[in-house]
Amino acid sequence: MYCIMQIVQQYSSAVRQGGITYFMSALVEIKDVCKVYNPGENEVRALDHVSVSIDQGEFVAIIGQSGSGKSTLMNMLGCLDVPSSGLYRLHGQNVSELDDDELSDIRNREIGFIFQGFNLIPNLTALENVELPLIYRGVGKSKRMELSKKALEKVGLGHRMDHKPSEMSGGQQQRVAIARAIAQAPPIILADEPTGNLDSHSTKEIMGILKDLHRDGRTVILITHDNEIAAQARRVIKIKDGHIEADSASKKEKEEGDAMRAASLEYELDANTVKEQTI
Repeated sequence: MYCIMQIVQQYSSAVRQGGITYFMSALVEIKDVCKVYNPGENEVRALDHVSVSIDQGEFVAIIGQSGSGKSTLMNMLGCLDVPSSGLYRLHGQNVSELDDDELSDIRNREIGFIFQGFNLIPNLTALENVELPLIYRGVGKSKRMELSKKALEKVGLGHRMDHKPSEMSGGQQQRVAIARAIAQAPPIILADEPTGNLDSHSTKEIMGILKDLHRDGRTVILITHDNEIAAQARRVIKIKDGHIEADSASKKEKEEGDAMRAASLEYELDANTVKEQTI
């Protein structure tokens, strides 16, 4: 009971669904964040007093052209960099002033990364590529195999586990990268231009997988410069010259998003209950 109360106390708003009230959290909270390079006369403000929050279970696209600050914001959200000033809370924890080891630990626990360039190891099979981060996390061999196979099956590659990247298409390689990102079931999927190197057919497949992950209760944050890709998210944040220029979602998308976030919280409560019972 104490564990459940701790979780509930983190949530500041509520959604009513099926006669049950679900309390919602700001999973990501950025307040007045600046990122300054070369401070002084020739300084560059990649982010200039940016504030944004993302709730658990949202599907958000962050869109901007080259030099807009979207990559810097992505690095901040992914705990790959820290702000020059301002506050960043992730799951209620202030990560703004953590050291490299602490940030690495949070990345491993909380975030699954998907990159435009796939970042697969050429001489490893699909299964071995998915397993690799689990090895770094200290997951035992049998559990590692179970999680990796399940992740590859989820993205439709159960029949290609023994193939190496050179034996797969670009779309298949990106699906391996997605499987690697989701194998440990992180609450956040951070996708940086995941369709940038793909043809239209593969792009449709990858976006379909991201939508499925969102429907499963994951929080998906998509970084893109493509308006058509961004429009498939539930919410679109536009960034320009280091400032948030627009932040919008339709009424229908907000209602559907509330339902998704309620499902996401229900999943987290169930997961924490299982952990308590295990302890």
